Amino acid sequence: MSRTAVVLFNLGGPDRLEAVEPFLVNLFNDRAIIALPQPLRWLLARVIARRRAPVAQTIYRRLGGGSPLLANTEAQAEALEAALGEGFRVFIAMRYWPPLSEDAAAAVAAWRPDEVVLLPLYPQASTTTTASSLAAWRRAAAKAGLAAPARTLCCYPEAEGFIAALAQATRAALERWPKGEKVRVLLSAHGLPRRIVAAGDPYPWQVERTAAALRQALAWPGLDSVVCYQSRVGPLVWTGPATDEEIRRAGREGVGLIVVPVAFVSEHSETLVELDMDYRHVAEQAGVPRYLRVATVGTAALFIGALAALARNARRGPCPASGARLCPPTLDGCLCAGASGAAA
Repeated sequence: MSRTAVVLFNLGGPDRLEAVEPFLVNLFNDRAIIALPQPLRWLLARVIARRRAPVAQTIYRRLGGGSPLLANTEAQAEALEAALGEGFRVFIAMRYWPPLSEDAAAAVAAWRPDEVVLLPLYPQASTTTTASSLAAWRRAAAKAGLAAPARTLCCYPEAEGFIAALAQATRAALERWPKGEKVRVLLSAHGLPRRIVAAGDPYPWQVERTAAALRQALAWPGLDSVVCYQSRVGPLVWTGPATDEEIRRAGREGVGLIVVPVAFVSEHSETLVELDMDYRHVAEQAGVPRYLRVATVGTAALFIGALAALARNARRGPCPASGARLCPPTLDGCLCAGASGAAA
């Protein structure tokens, strides 16, 4: 029986407060985040990490001292391996904190698979996440002497099981909503600086595809929904509208909110702290009459089934439906064309 290694990619997160600053150094030392040559990028990453570490540590204190992302990703990996069955083994490669791509590549090489499937836990591709993770993997695989052919899945913004899992959770929230109360669904995704989008990053376009597929799956009469973006940092101009601004608008209009994370598939600081705590406080201050946050798809059977189908059908090509390029030709950052991703 052939052996297939499936590598799940995620960003990673500090597992203890002491890890916050080195985690941030790794993050800002990524050329996909700061496009400067070395050693300038590393020096700037050290400065930014030192300045931001105290605020970030406060966030992780609210989570008990560290990020739950690895534990959540491990649960997804275990569920996926069970769904795939014999002949498959699932590995985890985090981008900015262990287990890193080097750790995963060494483990995969030791297992000696016949082929490798690279499966990012980012449904919507971006040069800042997917491309960066894939570039790090290529370097690590070469260093580990991993010779097995690798098949890449770059994105799955409309994957049937992913959308079905989102729709199931969102529909349950809508059905619990008190009759007669106005409600708006905020489809919240992590933001990107506009300069990255202007350079052809496919992420916002793919987020809109997810939103459109979710609306169609819900088929909810008169649904009031808005795509918005969270997690802005620094002085740059970011994609909008911003989630916190949409929350304040809902308060002015007296509309209750159901917030649905459409780009995060695991619970972590952006959902458990930003959405559940910080934005809930914004909603209370703004006079939003009711605020409800839908959980990420996590280990929902429909979502894990979607990942399993993607892994089994990886030979079709990088885009999930047919292997053909999903994004329009105007988006130069599309990964379906085999873009190599971020450089070292």
